[in-house]
Amino acid sequence: MDIHCSNQEAEVLQKVAAASELLERDTYLVGGFVRDKLLGRATTDMDFVCLGDALELATKAASQFKPAPKVDLFKTFGTAHFQLRGEPGFDLEFVGARKESYHPDSRNPSVSPGNLQDDQERRDFTINALAISLCRDGYGKLIDPFGGVKDLDNGIIRTPTDPDRTFSDDPLRMMRAIRFAAQLGFTIEEKTWQGIVNNAHRISIITQERITEELNKMILAPIPSVGLDLLYKAGLLKLIFPQLVELAGAEYKDGHGHKDNFYHTLQVLDNLSKSTTDLWLRWAAILHDIAKPATKRFEKGHGWTFHGHEVVGGRMVPKIFTKLKLPLHEKMRLVKKLVELHLRPISLTKENITDSAIRRLLFDAGEDFDSLMLLCEADITSKNQNKVKRYLENFALVRQRCKEVEEKDHIRNWQPPISGELIMETFGLAPSKPVGVIKDAIKDAILDGVIPNNYEAAYQFMVEKAASLGISAKG
Repeated sequence: MDIHCSNQEAEVLQKVAAASELLERDTYLVGGFVRDKLLGRATTDMDFVCLGDALELATKAASQFKPAPKVDLFKTFGTAHFQLRGEPGFDLEFVGARKESYHPDSRNPSVSPGNLQDDQERRDFTINALAISLCRDGYGKLIDPFGGVKDLDNGIIRTPTDPDRTFSDDPLRMMRAIRFAAQLGFTIEEKTWQGIVNNAHRISIITQERITEELNKMILAPIPSVGLDLLYKAGLLKLIFPQLVELAGAEYKDGHGHKDNFYHTLQVLDNLSKSTTDLWLRWAAILHDIAKPATKRFEKGHGWTFHGHEVVGGRMVPKIFTKLKLPLHEKMRLVKKLVELHLRPISLTKENITDSAIRRLLFDAGEDFDSLMLLCEADITSKNQNKVKRYLENFALVRQRCKEVEEKDHIRNWQPPISGELIMETFGLAPSKPVGVIKDAIKDAILDGVIPNNYEAAYQFMVEKAASLGISAKG
């Protein structure tokens, strides 16, 4: 075989080949598995194309394994799938060789039976149109009609047929081209790139879920700015994420200019990505300055300001997550929190910062304090290395101060010793504004160091605060 397979992979392929021979059906291993093995990348997804009924082949192939895995049959689409458990596990997908034709308003093709060449021609890129024969005659032969191996060697993304037709038929392929370029560090061939630019408007027929899936894969790439910058230059980003494009450009007035916040954001994202593969921290980097266009003001004699962009940005996060069909629960809340807090540690780099300010940051950041500090450190994008060094040293001091205060006061993930329920029970109150006023006053008194962080002091303070409001304990 022209690709190197492990013993487990070879055994799987031999069993599929045996099933194919029993059914007298030509079968080929195609697409991503072949590409990734040639690139030396780990992969466990195997896609098979056969001439004939793929559902029958999948069922027969599954019977070669003991115990036989459950086969998922998708009769409407003529595809089948099963998983092989173990270490490593494998996902096997089966489809009959086919031709495709498209209607302009949909990326869902009309399908008719075809041969291997038809199937390879419908593939998105030459590097994904590679096939390995599992037929008895020529078992293991690499079939590469479009020069995919050469494109792999040269790091090129290229469509096997006319790029305008490829991208007009299925506009999601434009996102995939850019995603592969970002993931693999490849270059998009000139005609293929022009095809993306020509057909960018066609992205409107793709569902938001599919767009966001590709976007997230780009954001998780080793250098995520590559994909976002290509989306921007192709004209796709303004269609799928216009708020990010609004950050682009610098404006000058009376000799004062501000940095290009789009490319600043991409640099912050790349900086952060050196420290974490967490998708949601990377989203926080993307959105940390998202409200700068909305808050941009020019102050004569001073220059450009973006006052309150962290607050306005925090309010924008749920709307952006909703539009992009991103999860609206704890992941969104994390991103919103980090956007809202990303300027706070900078303010703590000044001299004479009180323990109270440190306690409040620890309380507000909670278990996400370390993530917040990673974002803040990534937000240093100055080309002046002395300035970068000074900022990083200041953040190291903030971390040290926070560690010292936390060891003393235990504020992270802290809950005040007096609950709303206890306040209501003590004073015979129903849920109401005074309960919240008393509870917030206790929290503030502890964070500001007015009273110790213990139950007795907090209870006494509660009684005094209630009295000042004209509320007395019941009984």
